[in-house]
Amino acid sequence: MTAMSPEQSRAIAKKLAFWATLACLLAVVVIMLGAWTRLVHAGLGCPDWPGCYGFLTVPQDETRIAIANARFPETPVDVSKGWPEMIHRYAAGTLGLLVFGLAIASVRKRRAGLPVKLPLFIAGFIVLQAAFGMWTVTLKLWPQVVALHLLGGFTTLSLLLLLTLRLRRRARESEAPRPAMAASLARLRPWLYGGLLLVIAQIALGAWTAANYAAVACTDLPTCQGQWWPEGMDFQHGFDITQHVGPNYLGGQLTSDGRVAIHVSHRLGAVLVLGYLAILLGLLWRQRAQSGLDRAIALVGGALVLQFCLGLTNVWLHIPLIIAVAHNAMGAGLLLSMVHLIWRHHQLALPALSPAPHTTTINREVTA
Repeated sequence: MTAMSPEQSRAIAKKLAFWATLACLLAVVVIMLGAWTRLVHAGLGCPDWPGCYGFLTVPQDETRIAIANARFPETPVDVSKGWPEMIHRYAAGTLGLLVFGLAIASVRKRRAGLPVKLPLFIAGFIVLQAAFGMWTVTLKLWPQVVALHLLGGFTTLSLLLLLTLRLRRRARESEAPRPAMAASLARLRPWLYGGLLLVIAQIALGAWTAANYAAVACTDLPTCQGQWWPEGMDFQHGFDITQHVGPNYLGGQLTSDGRVAIHVSHRLGAVLVLGYLAILLGLLWRQRAQSGLDRAIALVGGALVLQFCLGLTNVWLHIPLIIAVAHNAMGAGLLLSMVHLIWRHHQLALPALSPAPHTTTINREVTA
């Protein structure tokens, strides 16, 4: 097999980085479409999976509608509900094909020093995510499955960002040696991971809030139902992940006290994340001159403020569709900005990246 020059390796990495970036953008679109589908109550717009009433598209003519209604007499066709669900599936399917393409290309071009394990893991995770998408429908919006499906979407997006960053690093020229990271800056790394865990926990709370239709449990600010700490909140009922509900969870089945408990928990989580990240970003900002992290810090700060404002607006305006979808998208933005900041922080402690070595055989030592 002919040798691959460093220029060829960088060119391949640059090309795959483009497709990985495209996959990231498509993953954001899929998350927004999922939020839109949920908010217009179209999660069961098609009672089967992966098609819609046994068809590849939503049945619209009289003949197909009659066939569909005969197949699923308990869920008559509602075209206005079917299309949001199918558009979401089409986008998710396209993302899956793109991810599989990245995985195949990474394996075929592994001698260029490209990451291989990560794209293969993402491809496997996409299969699991598709299974959760199927269970969301077949289990009639069971909240545990819906919440895990939402978290799976954010996980897929984060993994795709990591893949993009690795490919871009591989595509760059060999860099000049970096100065040693200041000890004060290095000590902040555990706190960065703590911030990331808090953001993930808050996203999980948001997913549980959405899955249980608890977003409208409190319609005033800063109080909830006119009280700072609403009486009768039922946390045990609201966070009982072993509950069995059904046969259809569309619209939710929790008691009002359970939903209020979920909503208040999500609010408290938002305040905790805001305070923690504000302090952490302030400490990082003081050392921006020596770290070069000013843009990454500003990105997290901007996403944090915008996400908090969108959350407040959601309550003030009683969950308008466009704001609610934007709130989901900015949750993804905050997560991605935190992953990017931690990545950049790690790069400060790494040696310069060497070009892929000349080799006449397949390089078996690929990057994870």
